Amino acid sequence: MEFDLRETVTILERTPAVARELLHGLPEPWSAANEGPDTFSPFDVIGHLIDGEETDWIPRIKIILAKGPDRRFVPFDRFRSKGAAETLAQRLDRFASLRQANLGLLRDLKVKPEQLTLTGEHPELGTVTLAQLLATWAVHDLTHLAQITRVMAKQYKTAIGPWVKYHPLLTR
Repeated sequence: MEFDLRETVTILERTPAVARELLHGLPEPWSAANEGPDTFSPFDVIGHLIDGEETDWIPRIKIILAKGPDRRFVPFDRFRSKGAAETLAQRLDRFASLRQANLGLLRDLKVKPEQLTLTGEHPELGTVTLAQLLATWAVHDLTHLAQITRVMAKQYKTAIGPWVKYHPLLTR
């Protein structure tokens, strides 16, 4: 499938509501569980998504669109937001608000098809296009929604008994 900015925005618009439906009001053990050391709980995932909204996606888009001599992206610390002193409800609200604002900024930039081939410099990956960055933003959301559901499902790995063999998600 080829990149389509409208479709990408459609995915990005939905992520906060999907996350809220999955997590809001759940008992704390469901949102605090993780898969071991250096892994994210659903609570951590929402913090990570917030951090991306604040420091990653829009700043990188602006670097690319500026077409300046320095197109290097600031490295993103994937673990910076773990353990922040907020409730899950506060994080969900903050994520929704930030995403709405960032999609407004993206719309205001009025990205044209010819700009999608403009490039920036990722600290590890090298040269990337604006289209790749925007597609990655959507895939990043979808990956983390899948991560949330995987971590939650694993809480009942033992409880489902022999049915575990029909649910490979639990054994990966």
